[in-house]
Amino acid sequence: MTPHIGAKPGDIAETVLMPGDPRRARWATETFLENPVCVNEVRGMLGFTGTWKGNRVTIHGSGMGMPSLSIYANELIREYGARTLIRIGSAGAMLERVKIRDIVIAMTASTMSTPSRGFFRDMQFAPCADYGLLEKAVAAARAKGTPTHVGGIYSADVFYDERPDLNEVLARHGTLCVEMEAAELYTVAARLGARALAVLTISDHLITHEALPAEDRERSFGDMVEIALEAAFA
Repeated sequence: MTPHIGAKPGDIAETVLMPGDPRRARWATETFLENPVCVNEVRGMLGFTGTWKGNRVTIHGSGMGMPSLSIYANELIREYGARTLIRIGSAGAMLERVKIRDIVIAMTASTMSTPSRGFFRDMQFAPCADYGLLEKAVAAARAKGTPTHVGGIYSADVFYDERPDLNEVLARHGTLCVEMEAAELYTVAARLGARALAVLTISDHLITHEALPAEDRERSFGDMVEIALEAAFA
């Protein structure tokens, strides 16, 4: 057990999918895993371990934002031996060509600040995905025929953004979307020798102001979960 995860030794699989919302962790578990068992409920952050096509996998919430994600990623890797961590979550599109319900596979994740910033001092570390996972995720998305974009994203450390100028600069540099966790996940995984990837569903659009209705989100998120699982076990 750790301060934030109540799982016993052996309860956590080496492959962990990490949605931000613990309720989404429950939904993904009930939808995709066989014989799942709840392994964590500390502070309401749900984690489940089961199997997918015979492969053992844990789906564990990360909470919102990089500080929360950093806690769970560190404990999962350091204390439970997780070796592959894949964020599955929602994101806001920053380019017109990226549409609602599209999938974004994050090759890199830019950010203004993460909990790991102090490690680097004046160095601007470039957090990036594990290439093997990224390659397999792209192949899985193509096989499904899902509209998919691969490239750089922005991990924000605030939700209520008051920097439209920054959004414009990021868009000019081809940034596909904004979310709040991937940059820290990539950094923690690099530091601790694990593999990481973020597979995201576009639920909102910063330019058109479209938003995916709440009742449609789970159905649209199914492709993202399947792509993440295929990337981990293909």
